[in-house]
Amino acid sequence: MFIDQVEIHVKSGKGGDGVVHFRREKYVPRGGPDGGDGGKGGDVILEVQPTLNTLNFRHKERFVAEEGRPGAKQNMYGRSGEDLVIHVPPGTVIYEIIDDGRDGVTPSLLGDLTQPGQRLTVCKGGRGGRGNTHFKSSTNQVPRTAEKGEPAEEKRLRLELKLLADIGLVGVPNAGKSTLLSVLTNAKPKIAPYPFTTLEPNLGVANIDEDTTIVLADIPGLIEGAHEGAGLGHEFLRHIQRTRVLIHLLDGFSPDPVADYSQINSELALFDPNLSKKPQVVALNKIDQPEVQERLAGIKKEMKKRGVTLMTISALARTNVREVLLKAAGKLAEAPTLEEIEPPMPVYRPEEDPREFSISREDDAGWRVSGVSIERAAAMTYWEHSGAVRRFQKLMERLGVEEALRKAGIEEGDTVRIGEFELEWQE
Repeated sequence: MFIDQVEIHVKSGKGGDGVVHFRREKYVPRGGPDGGDGGKGGDVILEVQPTLNTLNFRHKERFVAEEGRPGAKQNMYGRSGEDLVIHVPPGTVIYEIIDDGRDGVTPSLLGDLTQPGQRLTVCKGGRGGRGNTHFKSSTNQVPRTAEKGEPAEEKRLRLELKLLADIGLVGVPNAGKSTLLSVLTNAKPKIAPYPFTTLEPNLGVANIDEDTTIVLADIPGLIEGAHEGAGLGHEFLRHIQRTRVLIHLLDGFSPDPVADYSQINSELALFDPNLSKKPQVVALNKIDQPEVQERLAGIKKEMKKRGVTLMTISALARTNVREVLLKAAGKLAEAPTLEEIEPPMPVYRPEEDPREFSISREDDAGWRVSGVSIERAAAMTYWEHSGAVRRFQKLMERLGVEEALRKAGIEEGDTVRIGEFELEWQE
């Protein structure tokens, strides 16, 4: 089953916790702290596997990387979690789905994977927390302070596949595109004498000579309004964007093949203006039929008025099919490369100061402190250790959170929420 658009949930691994521990050996007085660091959590990575041609995530939509292991005594590090590698086909575009807070979502481009082996880290694993060894000093020789592992990242992604093919076959339904693909390549698409036989794109590889092969894509038939979702075109028009040359196949039995030609080009241009600029080889199919032969002169004349040189073929009888392929291969040699057609999309990320925070009043006489650094620090604090709590209080003072809360009007006994944690304000 061909799947070219899917949403998945991914989550990296949480960092392992650092530990509070002290050496206790019979003949080693004042052994000191020896709590080890936690291991790093695993990343979530998307990697291109060239043998794939579909986003086959029907049976699994949630992916979670391994967490880092906690540290141990004698300054032993915890084991890092293994990275989770998710394989995707070439041509996969990755968006992060972000809730905009107004009952809607906004897609944010993360990357575009086109080359075999290309990788994109979509969620970074949390770093391991530091053990109490790191917090010893001349004035604090018995530190009861350590860090928990950094929290994991979690994202909702939308993956879109744009097939990578050299030549795309386009035309109205029942024009004979699937038959032509089966004749030119070893592909075996479904073929039947009724419209919309092809419900998903098909790929095939054609041999030009001993050293040259090209990839062809049969795109499901397009009808008027395809760019707005009519028929099947809206689902599959994106696959034409990365082809370099088009073979535009006209149905010889159509009431008006010339009108079909204009309609398809209009739909391509309305979906993406760059599609109308792609080199085309235009061929009239089914010329082995007497009815088509009778109309051929008139069709050629009308196409010539539009500046189009019309080729004639019979995909079923294999008449002139090789000539059409060679003509398209010639245009392919002169066509711009994929990078020139669709250069890699730049991904812009606004620079954010992790030290920034915001304070808001909540309805139940509570306060909410939001910010990257302060929320991460709260999640990495051992609240059961007094030393760790004092360290967090100093961080709030250093970031200016305490002063901002006082200016906002906080009072004794008010609740302060930071991430998942609730604190009681005391002067």
